[in-house]
Amino acid sequence: MFRPTALGGALTALATVAAGVFIAAAVSTSPAVAAGTGTGYLHTNGNQIVDSTGATVRLTGINWFGMETDNKTFHGLWSSNPWRGQLDTMARLGYNTLRVPYSNDALKPGATASGVNDFVNPDLVGLSPLQILDKVIDYAGSKGMRIILDRHRPTAAGQSPLWYTSTVSEATWINDWKMLAQRYAGNPTVIGADLHNEPHAEGTNPAATGACWGCGDTARDWRLAAERAGNAILGVQPNWLIFVEGVSCPSGGLSNVWDNDPSNDEDCGWWGGNLSKAGQFPVRLSVANRLVYSPHEYATSVYRQTWFDAPDYPANMPAIWDRYWGYLYKQNIAPIMMGEFGSTLADPKDRVWLEKLMAYTGTGVTGMSFTYWSWNPNSGDTGGIALDDWTNINTTKQAILQPYLIAPSGGTGGPTGGPTGGPTGGPTNPPAGACTATYRQVNAWQGGFQGELTVKNTGSAAVNPWSVTWSWPSGVTLGSGWNATVTQSGTTVTAAAPSHAPSLPAGGSVTVGFTANGTASAPATVKLNGTGC
Repeated sequence: MFRPTALGGALTALATVAAGVFIAAAVSTSPAVAAGTGTGYLHTNGNQIVDSTGATVRLTGINWFGMETDNKTFHGLWSSNPWRGQLDTMARLGYNTLRVPYSNDALKPGATASGVNDFVNPDLVGLSPLQILDKVIDYAGSKGMRIILDRHRPTAAGQSPLWYTSTVSEATWINDWKMLAQRYAGNPTVIGADLHNEPHAEGTNPAATGACWGCGDTARDWRLAAERAGNAILGVQPNWLIFVEGVSCPSGGLSNVWDNDPSNDEDCGWWGGNLSKAGQFPVRLSVANRLVYSPHEYATSVYRQTWFDAPDYPANMPAIWDRYWGYLYKQNIAPIMMGEFGSTLADPKDRVWLEKLMAYTGTGVTGMSFTYWSWNPNSGDTGGIALDDWTNINTTKQAILQPYLIAPSGGTGGPTGGPTGGPTGGPTNPPAGACTATYRQVNAWQGGFQGELTVKNTGSAAVNPWSVTWSWPSGVTLGSGWNATVTQSGTTVTAAAPSHAPSLPAGGSVTVGFTANGTASAPATVKLNGTGC
């Protein structure tokens, strides 16, 4: 489990280091393997996730939380790093999937988002939480990333042991899921539903009152509830994957705490992390090949489980993972997508744990999928990949994860249920020679504007490394840029290829985003490596 700090709550700052640029692990070119996150909607085949062509896909993602809190939208939007810039960094580092926690409060009509820096993110001003989510989904899809929606809390007040509470009914939970499934129907960027975050035993109550697995009590059996919600979602959107977490204790109680008799201790683990009964009592869905099991796994900075102090640590860990959830993958029962795992790495044992855990997930595209917790530096239990400025990167964590990351490739996005931005302009210049250029003004405000310039290589050969230049009227100055290294000299702006994607293939395109100061102006005399567009 995790306990994020409140808005603006400063943690002890991690040592700030220069932003690291990493190269994603190589992807096999076998016909049975899809680059990035594949094509179209995803489904399962044994213990693998595959795309619409049947090619194997590995989700190597990250959590960006905040929509489940009182802010009702992504945290870090208060920082000096624009929201698109943060997604750019995630994709560049190799995170091909974004898990988005939300609470049902954020979905209510009239819900408002807070904690947004209007100057840095002017295109988000006045948008509802769902409209901001629409924009994140659109942009992530344009980068080839996938989105998993995670019902993290029934209300912004906190997590719940069961999928319903006295104020948020099971019907509300399911109906909100059906609404989201309908909202993003037809958009394969959104691939599925993580039904409820971390079902677990109830507080310190010795009775079995929390979420159980296979106990048969419809008010507590998480496996049965997952079937009800999963099948309701599939009735609306049969293409989604259904991600089902575990429980903490299969009985839903805490017998091992209360009877002081270790001989009959129940096999309890992390909240959401215990899938030991899923083999015996599997989740049964109405659409075949849609089930993915999604355990959570943490280290000592969250809670010091007994196994961390065992004499044979860390050699004991693979057997523990096997028992709780790994067997589902190893026996080819279903895919595993580890939805949360993380640590501050303050304890040396935690670094060993993370290295061992990543090795356990396997290498290459056929390994287990995962979404790391978290991008956010303000997770009180784990810290983040981003440092406190939401721009620089924790290179120690990233270096451990890097060999297992598979960067997104290509765009999968489609229309969403909300607004997509400002007016779209035509080409800045008539198509000629080896490129075409199209400009879209995303937003404008007094004293500045935001835009996107898309340049397509219409030549017969790749351009490597690519560089786009354009001119602006005197008095227009660059504020920030993304998807390239964007600089300005006089009235000329240069967008140079990032190191992770230096080549622009024939027929390929790149979209350079920017904010600027001055009167809104379309880029003029656009050139790709010196050739006019």
